Amino acid sequence: MQNAKESLIKCHQRIKPYIHNTPVLTSHLIDEKAGCSLFFKCENFQRMGAYKMRGATNAILQLTEEQKNNGVVTHSSGNFAQALSLAAKRLGVKAYIVMPSSAPQVKKDAVAGYGGQIIECEPTLEARNTAAQKIQNETSATFIHPSNDEDVIIGQGTACLELLQEYSDLDFVVAPIGGGGLIAGSALAAYYFGNDCKVFGGEPYKADDAYRSLKSGKIESNTTTNTIADGLRTQLGDKNFPIIQKYIEGIIRVEEQEIIDAMRLVWERMKIIIEPSSAVALAAVFANKEHFQGKKTGIIISGGNVDLKNLPF
Repeated sequence: MQNAKESLIKCHQRIKPYIHNTPVLTSHLIDEKAGCSLFFKCENFQRMGAYKMRGATNAILQLTEEQKNNGVVTHSSGNFAQALSLAAKRLGVKAYIVMPSSAPQVKKDAVAGYGGQIIECEPTLEARNTAAQKIQNETSATFIHPSNDEDVIIGQGTACLELLQEYSDLDFVVAPIGGGGLIAGSALAAYYFGNDCKVFGGEPYKADDAYRSLKSGKIESNTTTNTIADGLRTQLGDKNFPIIQKYIEGIIRVEEQEIIDAMRLVWERMKIIIEPSSAVALAAVFANKEHFQGKKTGIIISGGNVDLKNLPF
């Protein structure tokens, strides 16, 4: 990506009026259990409850006036659907959101509440792409991918940029990895604004396509995605994968029980609500304690949008 350092700085200035500079929290008890100093960048306190507000806002702000007048379209069953809906509403742009019929009603209600126009489709990638293309053809709306879009990637990277502005001496940053937008943006921020700060991804064993992609050198797919970390069931893209290959240190895989245990620990000890996908980053630190021993480690808490009727504990 050309001029990523300058892009991150300009993006941060651009989106500041529309996002929260979220707090960084710590916990002595969790530090003791992990054997290192942890700094939690709490994007669960971001507008609409997740970091994706950053990338969605940046992507819309980069459009021409004509493009804004025609609206935006994406396909998502979760946080990006909500993020694009809210960002579009705040910027006076129409948002068309393609959602699978299987998406939880609570997420559909949230998208509708933020002003997104929902178009339901069958829960397959082909149906999702077909529906989004149909809207583009009919309305001339601009398609914005949830994670495989340079403006989105740079936007997501501002969370890590803010973390490093507050704690410039971090040894590591750990973020969950699903579609790849957050980890790619975080890796760029750490490279340009950290002091030899290394980035690791956390990923469930049951959806470990990114881990296998790094091993094989090409984008791999998941045959099953039976993980509680529902936000990490998506696949890497051709725009974020080269960044991930070049700039991240590695990916640590975690078991489902490890994710649940980390999630519960944060709920109980830090008194904050985080979603299972967020807990994957902390679980990765616990799964590889010796690597992080005694180090200052940033954890990107990606979001806090949880279906309270389906808690794992």
